[in-house]
Amino acid sequence: MPTNVLGGALQCCCRSPRTGFYRDGYCRTGPGDHGVHVVCAVMTAEFLRFSAARGNDLSTPAPEYDFPGLKPGDRWCVCAMRWKEALEAGCAPPVMLAGCHSSALEFVEREELEAHAFTSGDGGSN
Repeated sequence: MPTNVLGGALQCCCRSPRTGFYRDGYCRTGPGDHGVHVVCAVMTAEFLRFSAARGNDLSTPAPEYDFPGLKPGDRWCVCAMRWKEALEAGCAPPVMLAGCHSSALEFVEREELEAHAFTSGDGGSN
């Protein structure tokens, strides 16, 4: 069983919308996952705009890929480097620590993730 950044068993990030490189709800990675989609993030309007400005529009539905488009509050497995880039730009979204794969620590410090840990007051769903 994969581990999370806290050292425990990796928890499901989200099943609605179904996320993860393997679309199984978990932020797992493997061969072919060049983006390393291992950070379970709670979408914010600011992060969605940031991602779109960098060429990855996560808000617009893409039915051909069974992608409903994301809105603030949705959970999604984002690329570790995109989350780090957002952190450096001051707009990193909150994260569900138990849903972040341990390989995220190859890109970001645990303390950085912990500083952005989702709390119930953040308004996330799923």
